[in-house]
Amino acid sequence: MLNGCRRARGAEYRHGNRSDCLKGTRESILDEIERWTEDFDKSPVFWLNGLAGTGKSAIAQTTAKRVFADGRLGASFFCSRGIEDRSNLQLIFPTLAFQLAQKYPAFRSSLIPLLQSDPDVIHESLQEQMQRLLVEPLRSSYISTVIVIDALDECRDEEPESAILLVLGQSAPNLPRVKFFITSRPERHIMTGFRGPLLEKLTDVFVLHEVEPHVIGSDIRRFLTHELSALAHGGRKGWPTDEQLDSLCRRAAGFFVYAVATVNFLKHRFKDPSDRLRIIMESPESTVHEGKAELKVHASLDSLYMSVFREAFCKNDIEDDAMVRSVLSAVVLTANPLSPSAIADLMGLKSSEVLRLLEYIQSLLALSDVNNPVHPFHKSFPDFITDPARCGDQRFYISLDYHTELALCCLERMGHLKKNMFSIPDYALNSEVKDLEKKIEESGIRGAMEYSCRSWHKHLIVTTHRTEDVVSALRSFLEEKFVFWLEVLSVLGAMGDAARALKMTIKWLNEVCPDRQLDYSGSRY
Repeated sequence: MLNGCRRARGAEYRHGNRSDCLKGTRESILDEIERWTEDFDKSPVFWLNGLAGTGKSAIAQTTAKRVFADGRLGASFFCSRGIEDRSNLQLIFPTLAFQLAQKYPAFRSSLIPLLQSDPDVIHESLQEQMQRLLVEPLRSSYISTVIVIDALDECRDEEPESAILLVLGQSAPNLPRVKFFITSRPERHIMTGFRGPLLEKLTDVFVLHEVEPHVIGSDIRRFLTHELSALAHGGRKGWPTDEQLDSLCRRAAGFFVYAVATVNFLKHRFKDPSDRLRIIMESPESTVHEGKAELKVHASLDSLYMSVFREAFCKNDIEDDAMVRSVLSAVVLTANPLSPSAIADLMGLKSSEVLRLLEYIQSLLALSDVNNPVHPFHKSFPDFITDPARCGDQRFYISLDYHTELALCCLERMGHLKKNMFSIPDYALNSEVKDLEKKIEESGIRGAMEYSCRSWHKHLIVTTHRTEDVVSALRSFLEEKFVFWLEVLSVLGAMGDAARALKMTIKWLNEVCPDRQLDYSGSRY
């Protein structure tokens, strides 16, 4: 019953390759959080807020590990805007409930009868989810536990006040033995949620970017010294120098993400770290234009990112830049991470070309091999490369117009759909096919084709140029491959994607073709 529940995969703190805090750093804030988790007379909610790159997720990861080691961690949800399920507010409470049921038999005994009697509860409102999936089982089982939610700002939420915080403010007083540790950027809707009359008095707040600069600077220096000492082999005694460390700490300006990006850049397999450090030292400490004061918090990080790009691609022919941008758009704009081989398949390139290109900027990516998903190592990188005010070199800037290219690539890829791609016997129900998963794997649909079938509409709805090309490709798809597409989604258990895609497509067509008569009774328009 539990395994059949829809939830976000990979959201738990133990999944993935997340970094925690280097031992000896962030000690004061970690100790403060730990004291809060142990004292149930303190507020039930702790909000750690900070600007991008200040180390919130590392602190959340370390906190989760510490509380887990003490047996007090009940559940965790690490949000990610680059992964569809982990940016979906509707999946947070079901995922937390699943983890709590795995850990606590008493909670499980309360939750399973509910799911048996009403399996659609996971599709109800956030208020109903919270009450029925968490509050009632927690109260009936008398559990004391800690729940960690990291990077709440990474979830899609169009409300002026965070929808999940509104629900939490109503429910937290009913859970006297449950602690909620939450991290996020200080975005307006989240700040409004925490300042609401219900939640404000229930919450301890720690502003990470307001920690005294010398404390953060000391931690960053300790981190850099530790990491770079591993590179100081081969007679590189006294490297880096104190002056170089001082410069790196000054450039970091309190942002741990700068220190991590620097270390990743210096760790290149085939390049001398001394030469790469010289590139950083010779780059400007700021890329901020006059009058752009609001960008100053990103200045040194932007300079580092630009140094990585120019060092990687400065010798490229101008015609190669288009391929670089296309591949990067598939890394930062797709709804879910794709592998280099899937990116190549989607974009009509060679896998070796895509992998080699991404390896040039491997310091900015979580990249293992050609068949595993690649994604930015930190959310600040997509922010940088999609902002023309920050990414000053147009050779690398990824505009939202690249959604058009991705939409066209998806539609072109689905042009290869055909009848019964999974070789399923006629009239058989999916549930009757015992080796269905094997048939899916053998069909070759995983990767670019599956992504195209499930996500083409997400690029379509933000397309604002080349609309005639897109409409033409869309018409061909609907006239020739529509039934085969539905068949694929049915076998993948994703028919909900079909309904959402068609609804969003009709809305988009009405916006971009307001004068065109649309016929919703069939595929022609």
